[in-house]
Amino acid sequence: MAAPRLIFAGTPDFAMPSLQILLEAGYSVVAVYTQPDRPAGRGRQLRASRIKTCAEAAGIPVYQPTTLREPAVQAELAALQPDLLI
Repeated sequence: MAAPRLIFAGTPDFAMPSLQILLEAGYSVVAVYTQPDRPAGRGRQLRASRIKTCAEAAGIPVYQPTTLREPAVQAELAALQPDLLI
């Protein structure tokens, strides 16, 4: 049986351990959905979430829609053919 195709959705730092465990266990995470980069710090520079940084380092495509409710985003999700969205 083939490994399940997973999509991970999360932004907060407390989501990091879950993503790391999935990657370390060898699961096929085919995409990561996270919130758009936000201004942070005194200079209000855009800053990526730790989830985005981790996914990019692992070579996983990152999607940053403002909402998952848009029909185009839902079509994009369906096109990835995930077995499970976490």
